[in-house]
Amino acid sequence: MQKKVNVFKFGGASLKDADAIRHVGKIMQSFAGQSLVIVVSAMGKTTNALEEVAHAYWHGNPEEARQKLRAIHASATTIIGDLFTEVPESLTASINDLFVSVEWALDETPNEEYDFDYDQIVSLGELISSHIVAAHLNAVGLPTSWLDARDVIQTDNTYREGWVKWPETEERAERLLPPLLAETDFVLTQGFIGNTSENYTTTLGREGSDYSAAIFSYCLNAEAMSIWKDVPGVLTADPRIFENVSKIDRLSYREAIEMTYYGAKVIHPKTIKPLQNKSIPLYVRSFIEPELGGTLVTDDAGDAYPPMVAVERDQALINISTRDFSFVAEHHIKELFEHITTTRLQVNMMQNTAISFNVVVNDIDDRVARFCTLIDENFKTTVDRDLELITIRHYTPDVVESLRRGKVNMLEGRLPLTLQMVVKDVPVMRRKEEGARG
Repeated sequence: MQKKVNVFKFGGASLKDADAIRHVGKIMQSFAGQSLVIVVSAMGKTTNALEEVAHAYWHGNPEEARQKLRAIHASATTIIGDLFTEVPESLTASINDLFVSVEWALDETPNEEYDFDYDQIVSLGELISSHIVAAHLNAVGLPTSWLDARDVIQTDNTYREGWVKWPETEERAERLLPPLLAETDFVLTQGFIGNTSENYTTTLGREGSDYSAAIFSYCLNAEAMSIWKDVPGVLTADPRIFENVSKIDRLSYREAIEMTYYGAKVIHPKTIKPLQNKSIPLYVRSFIEPELGGTLVTDDAGDAYPPMVAVERDQALINISTRDFSFVAEHHIKELFEHITTTRLQVNMMQNTAISFNVVVNDIDDRVARFCTLIDENFKTTVDRDLELITIRHYTPDVVESLRRGKVNMLEGRLPLTLQMVVKDVPVMRRKEEGARG
């Protein structure tokens, strides 16, 4: 009888340097002998650095792109030197091959589609980290097989937001994973990346490694999935922004889906649904204090929760009205949504009146500008930028009031359990002293 598989995911913060990777190795020692698929993100801020490479390359600055790539290579080499007393030749060869492949790509003319080049370059981060972590686990006596996630996860050709082809992905997972797990207890692979039928790399959306782990969990009928974070579990708000946050011990799939959809950063939004479909429990655990229980996300978690707050920054509010002064009718909304799809705007909130349509989106690259250009013939637009979208689940009047202080409320929407408001900071007005008046 085949052993049950668990899936672990480690993010960039848990792999930021040699000491962090050693710590992951210590955590994994306590799971020796278990069948595990380990999904890793890029190390530390590597994805951000690779985004700068892609940006420089696509905007006609190949030498700047090469310099930035060399800096990333130097950083990876430093981590490898700190991590290993004797660096395995196979690791050195694998890392060098990865960087050479991107260097060759930088010699080519950029593709017409930025998102295509982005995926071919930025995917390097997960490939680097997975080779390093797999080599370390093997070096500390934890036999680990390395797997290219692109051999399993198949997607369409939507670059930077690949849609998973589930039948093909399931078939590959069922065929490729069991032999590797029979050979070594651990299989280590990458998050965030997939592959098209034409053998081009895609990515699954920023911070998409959680989703990758959920895909593997679903395809392998995993016993459970664990996300290892630098927080003790799912919290009522981001502790980097708010004080007095508390940990939620148990969370329902539904509540987790709602929270992540509205911008809670602890879990990627697409992660929960594949797990819910097969009733696979999800644990959000602390890699800093691995002995703690963390948060369990499951079917039977109850429905009593404290107020929970999610904040999405870098938001744009687009106000749209017709040029012919007509009401915003169904055919107008149909046209707008076609262009939203074309430009791949990530919509977080919508509101319409008889004469206008308001949409709040993530302000990424030049997508808002391209959208406004596409609809310019029939619609007038105004755009407010540098906004925050604050979402409060299970809101109470005092929590809402505290979050409104010092803000201008640009747009608000309410549902029975959820309140959303789009806000911008406003300086606190103070009366001048008598002598300072002009």
